[in-house]
Amino acid sequence: MESITKLRKVGGSIIATVPKKVIELEGLTPGQTVKIKVEKIKKSFFGAVKGIGPFTKEDERWMEGGRDEHFKNFKDAVFI
Repeated sequence: MESITKLRKVGGSIIATVPKKVIELEGLTPGQTVKIKVEKIKKSFFGAVKGIGPFTKEDERWMEGGRDEHFKNFKDAVFI
């Protein structure tokens, strides 16, 4: 079974806590030996910028190369 948990520092050690649901499903008990596979997780910035909604069809067309049509109302603008 896989689970994601945060590491925390306790004294000079770093502790990984096993979630209660995993303990119950796997029938784990204190003192039992288990194998842990360590894999770093990339941080997701999903939802980091509030107020920006999901991509629209126009956004998708712009990403596919329809940029000229997207900027037709800004013909006198200078883009840096």
